[in-house]
Amino acid sequence: MKSPRAKWYGLIVISLAVSLIIVDSTIVNVAIPSIVDDLGISSTQVQWVQESYTLVFAALLLMFGTIADRIGRRRLLVIGVTIFGASSVLAALAWTGDLLIGFRVLQGVGGAMILPSTLSIINATFRGRDRAIAFAVWGSTIGGMAAVGPVLGGWLTTYFSWRWAFGINVPFGIVIIIGLYLWALESREKGTQRIDLVGAALSVIASGALVFGLIEGRTYGWWLADTVPDIGSWTWPFDLSPIPVVFLIALLGLIGFIAWGVHRERAGKSTMLAFGLFSIASFRNGNIAAMIVSLGEYGIILSLPLWLQNVLGYDALQTGYVILALAIGSFVASGFAGSFGNRISPVWIVRMGILAEIVGIVIVGLVISSDTRWWLIAIGLFVYGFGIGLATAQLTGVVLKDVPVEQSGQGSGTQSTSRQIGSALGIAVLGTILFSSVGTSLEARLAENPVPESVKSQIVDAVVDSAGNAIPGLEKRDATIYAAARDAFSDGTRFSAFAAAGFLAFGLLATLRLDSRRPESAEPSASSELAASAAPPAP
Repeated sequence: MKSPRAKWYGLIVISLAVSLIIVDSTIVNVAIPSIVDDLGISSTQVQWVQESYTLVFAALLLMFGTIADRIGRRRLLVIGVTIFGASSVLAALAWTGDLLIGFRVLQGVGGAMILPSTLSIINATFRGRDRAIAFAVWGSTIGGMAAVGPVLGGWLTTYFSWRWAFGINVPFGIVIIIGLYLWALESREKGTQRIDLVGAALSVIASGALVFGLIEGRTYGWWLADTVPDIGSWTWPFDLSPIPVVFLIALLGLIGFIAWGVHRERAGKSTMLAFGLFSIASFRNGNIAAMIVSLGEYGIILSLPLWLQNVLGYDALQTGYVILALAIGSFVASGFAGSFGNRISPVWIVRMGILAEIVGIVIVGLVISSDTRWWLIAIGLFVYGFGIGLATAQLTGVVLKDVPVEQSGQGSGTQSTSRQIGSALGIAVLGTILFSSVGTSLEARLAENPVPESVKSQIVDAVVDSAGNAIPGLEKRDATIYAAARDAFSDGTRFSAFAAAGFLAFGLLATLRLDSRRPESAEPSASSELAASAAPPAP
């Protein structure tokens, strides 16, 4: 029997595990320029270094959330941390861009094991007021680590090497595995039903195709082919972009997944997703809100590091320090959420958080210019981070509050997938807004100067294709063009921020369908206690 404090020590370890994947998903943004210089990778490879992780991560979340319920949540978490640590070593040692992309794919596999396992362990271990505090800590970790990642990556990249941005995962992984065996309880769903492999394959096809289409639409064209993809000697033979075909595959995969799952559920067999969960209003409506909110949340983290380094001229470490304001805001919010989580309806805390996010992003958008002072950006990021700290944890709690413990892996996997699909959509849409706005603005600004058309096209393509990395090099070439490029990238970053605020506003509206009544008791309901009987006793 573990001590009463063991579950809180375990929560620290679980939060550290979440930190691994959150830091890794943000750390690459500030390390990309060094990776380009060292490995000589192309702009297409740059894109895949950043996005291959997200693609695999989102595609596998649902499957591993279900597997965690079957084989043991702590066991899968240990396996995930091991894979993540091993692939981090390989990524740190990569000597070509293609190898780095491949190892990022392996990291995505490990990350997809970690995230739903941490959620389901919390859902199975904590009750009542303790659960509200645990979710607050978990959510604040996500918000805080999204900012700590650039700081850590900036420091390692500036003073050591981008390779240490991956290598740092190894010692943390060892500490996490030891801590899990010391303090985290094992739990699993009772029964010996086999895993639905067909459903797993269909879920991977559907989610993977959808995320791929959302991410690559800007590259290949949403309808007509802008860039012709090729694999070896084979080249895409149609004028139609492959993206509509990919979306069709995603749709057919989704239809097949639902039809197959309903068929197995009616036959009394195990399914990848308990479709009955969607009859729970809090789960159904909460997932919709989570997807929309995630769409707006991740766009600013994509664009700000690029703007800070390429327009304001900050190095990787200085960029991390500015974005640290987001982490500070998130950790401040954790105390608020933990203190008031059982006095105020969680839904109202979610709404307050989303509103703070909107205000923070609008502040950032209003102050962005080619000569903005860093502290103005930091103010907006602090408010934005405060909102993330409130909304993320409480929204997770709202989604899972009525989900039976024995299905917590399926529930957490579903809501995590919803968020990842939302973030992938945000990367696609807000990335398109960012770079399209930069191109349009730069063309207009260059048209005001006597720049030849051929030269203008080269400059616009260089700035957009390099995600702004070409801007610093323009200073020695022509001061006027350099100023135009900086102003244009500021315009694009500003438009992207306002678009993110708009999507968050839709997310706020989506929360209106959630039950906003204040909890009547901090104790679990009878139905929750019945569901919890399948879990091991609390420490």
